[in-house]
Amino acid sequence: MDGKQTGGRLRLEAEERRKSIGKLIAVSAAPVTGGELAARFRVTRQVVVQDVALLRAGGAPILATPSGYIWVDRAAVPRPVRVLSCRHTTLSGARRELMIVVNAGGTVRDVIVEHPVYGELTGSLMLHTPEDVEALMERLGRPGVLMLSSMTDGVHMHTVEAANEAALNRIERELRIAGILL
Repeated sequence: MDGKQTGGRLRLEAEERRKSIGKLIAVSAAPVTGGELAARFRVTRQVVVQDVALLRAGGAPILATPSGYIWVDRAAVPRPVRVLSCRHTTLSGARRELMIVVNAGGTVRDVIVEHPVYGELTGSLMLHTPEDVEALMERLGRPGVLMLSSMTDGVHMHTVEAANEAALNRIERELRIAGILL
């Protein structure tokens, strides 16, 4: 076997793996972690990251979240969105804030901070349920892990979506009552 045949086969295997990764993420009801994909396809986590980057460059609507990769349905009916400015400095404050949003039917798309050197920094969250919040809290509770808002004395923003404006108003009101909304 010469190098061209081997290289061609490897290229074909990589293309097939990427297609399979895209399909798996697209049909999954829950986020799919890079570790799960690496184990399934018997490659390293870094290979998965590169494959997902190539899929995204090719137009696949894949979003990397703390819970794993998700397929963003571009055909979904747009929901009302609001950016809310918040402040808390503790992990328990973060849990309370996020639970208020998801328990009222909202989705926390991201967290945004204004860094004095880098400008606006955004971390994708895509939290829909109390279980999503608890999974994030578990990761944030690990040694050496800090909330993004730790750089800004607890001040941050969230892009929040909900089924309707009334739900967004309820979320905003509950965050204000909790003393979290700025």
